[in-house]
Amino acid sequence: MIESYWLGGASAIWLGILTSISPCPLATNIAAVSYIGRQVGSPWRVVSSGIAYSAGRMLTYAVLGAILVASIASASRVSDLLQSYASKALGPLLILVGMVLLNLINLRLPGLGARTWQERAAGGIWGAGLLGLVFALTFCPVSAALFFGSLIPLSVKQNSSVAYPILYGLGTALPVLVFGIALGVGARWVAVGLHRLTQIERWARYATGAVFIGVGIYLTLVYILGIL
Repeated sequence: MIESYWLGGASAIWLGILTSISPCPLATNIAAVSYIGRQVGSPWRVVSSGIAYSAGRMLTYAVLGAILVASIASASRVSDLLQSYASKALGPLLILVGMVLLNLINLRLPGLGARTWQERAAGGIWGAGLLGLVFALTFCPVSAALFFGSLIPLSVKQNSSVAYPILYGLGTALPVLVFGIALGVGARWVAVGLHRLTQIERWARYATGAVFIGVGIYLTLVYILGIL
C-alpha cells in the first residue's frame, strides 16, 4: 500500500514534467524563466522567485485537485472551461504586461508614478507567485489530458486529492525552479564582474517584456485566431 502510494507520487511528478514540455506550459515556463532571470544582480531574489513561481503553480493544482476529486463529475466541464477561456485570455494579458514592461504603456496609480509602478510590476517574489497561479490555469489539449485524464483519476484511485496535485504542480514548475536555483547559485559570481547592475536590470526588464509579448502573440495565434 505504501509502495503504491509512493509510486503514484512519482507518477504525479512525471506527469507534471511531461506537462511542462507540452506546447502551452512550455511557452509560459519560458516567460517565467525570463521573468525571474532578469534579477541576476540578486541571487536570493532569483532563487526565491523560482520557489514562489513553483508554489503558485502547486497551490493552483492543489485547489483544482481538491475540488475535482470531491466532485469528479465536474472534471470535464472545468477542463472545457479552462481551455476555452483561460487559455484565450492569457495571450492578450501577456501582451499587455509586456507592453507595460517595455514602457509602451504608462500606467499611473494614485500615489505612484508610472516608472515606480512598472518597476514594481516588473519583478518581485509575490509577482512570481502570482505568475505561477495564472500560468497554471492555462491548459492546452495535451496538458488538459495529462491533468484531467491522468492525474485526477490517479488521485481518486489513491484517495489523494491534494498531495498528488501538489507533486504534479512541482513537476510542471521543475524546469523554472531548477533554472532559478542554478542561476541563483551562479549569479553571485556573475555579479562580481558587473558594475552597472541598474542599467543591466533595466535591459533585462525590456528583454522580459519582449518575451512576454512574443509568448502572448503565440498564445493568441493558437487559442484565439487558431492559426498555429
